[in-house]
Amino acid sequence: MRMRLIIVAGMPGSGKEEFLTVARGMGVPFLRMGDIVREYHASAGPAAEGMTTGQFAGAERDRHGPNIWARRALERMTGEVFLVDGCRSMDEVSAYRELTPDVSIVGIHACPEERYRRLVKRAREDAPRDREEFRARDSREIGWGLAEVMALSDRMIVNDRSLYLFREDAKRLLRRMSWP
Repeated sequence: MRMRLIIVAGMPGSGKEEFLTVARGMGVPFLRMGDIVREYHASAGPAAEGMTTGQFAGAERDRHGPNIWARRALERMTGEVFLVDGCRSMDEVSAYRELTPDVSIVGIHACPEERYRRLVKRAREDAPRDREEFRARDSREIGWGLAEVMALSDRMIVNDRSLYLFREDAKRLLRRMSWP
């Protein structure tokens, strides 16, 4: 069976989680690459001691190759349509294209000021403490190759309007992409 794979890419705070919420409501299965990274980080024991999740992800890329997280994600995918959140490099995109030639990238963009505000407001463990930490995180993500993935996206949603309108845009896009 041929799988249609939709990769969702965007900088932290751009709206990827809201896109996934829409996909879940439409019955599109997905996984978050970040969940896989956090799972491996938690089970790494002394090898990951003192590392943040982001540092661990980078160390695993250095140790096992730039597509390690895509290869680990591939083990968990099934079905005709599958959505992946958190792709950070074209190496990862290439790993997915080894599974199926039917791969599309959806880039989700929001301006840095809005992304910073969202990240602080949601107050997750990885929320930036200040703007310098926010810029450092952006630099790390860009260094992994996320800017290239975004630049080569097949489709782009600019998330600069209301949450309602963003969700409507996401629904329209997923309807066009998920089913023949």
